[in-house]
Amino acid sequence: ELRLFGLCERELCVFAFQTLGVMNEAADEIATGAQVVDLLVSMCRSALESPRKVVIFEPYPSVVDPNDPQVLAFNPRKKNYDRVMKALDSITSIREMTQAPYLEIKKQMDKQDPLAHPLLQWVISSNRSHIVKLPVNRQLKFMHTPHQFLLLSSPPAKESNFRAAKNLYGSTFAFHGSHIENWHSILRNGLVVASNTRLQLHGAMFGIGIYLSPLSSISFGYSGMNKKQQKVSAKDEPASNSKGSNALQSQKKGQQSQFLQSRNLKCIALCEVITSPDLHKHGEIWVVPNTDHVCTRFFFVYEDGQVGDTSINTQETGIHKEILRVIGNQTATG
Repeated sequence: ELRLFGLCERELCVFAFQTLGVMNEAADEIATGAQVVDLLVSMCRSALESPRKVVIFEPYPSVVDPNDPQVLAFNPRKKNYDRVMKALDSITSIREMTQAPYLEIKKQMDKQDPLAHPLLQWVISSNRSHIVKLPVNRQLKFMHTPHQFLLLSSPPAKESNFRAAKNLYGSTFAFHGSHIENWHSILRNGLVVASNTRLQLHGAMFGIGIYLSPLSSISFGYSGMNKKQQKVSAKDEPASNSKGSNALQSQKKGQQSQFLQSRNLKCIALCEVITSPDLHKHGEIWVVPNTDHVCTRFFFVYEDGQVGDTSINTQETGIHKEILRVIGNQTATG
């Protein structure tokens, strides 16, 4: 089943598994593989539902017609957003209804929409990042969500440049907040400098570069988490909220299809950033002009009713130490 979910043997993946020593049990691997698939589908849907879809639903799928291998049913040169949405709807409804084995899910998809399963395969295989659900003992408790992932989105060549720069200048950690609709593209094209391009959503007030912050409150703002949700949570998990606790309970019961049913997901990434003279700090907003100097490390997802803690500062000693503990020495010290 795992093979069918498209997990790969690429250099970066092997590095990730060795570094974090995650996924010791095959059953966990399949279940969390399903969560990653659901996350990819949710990101795809958010980009497609966005008023900015013409800009951010990139790449557009290339999918061969199951009835005619000579023809592309989804073709980047002849975009039909409504047809992609119809196939995505079939994927989502079947993922939400069933706990069936993968082949059974495939059968149901083929019956409902012949393009659903080929689209799902494209969503999985076009993802250029390596995403692994973190086991509980590797999660950052202060992030107040059970939906935590290792997210490595740099190809080995970039990771290698990053390590060379890190040996020279050292590194630290900072948050990157971006609305979930942008992640469909980020996972496939990497973190890019959006300043002065059509991708730019917020003004490039402090010049051209990737915008980060050591403060969770600032990055949550960019992720679209509204002020009402941005309250400081005193507990490790938002169990006091009924929806949040339901999400946690269903996760404990192993009902993976309950994950990500929300149409209102918020997310935030924690990145490792080179502390070179090129890192421009404007108070608590940092700008990195060189994309090789930022690598994503973690990804946190919040469903309806879950709140993030806005008081986190990655530069506090305790927080920094905990990040290093969780990420493992190989990545942290290069």
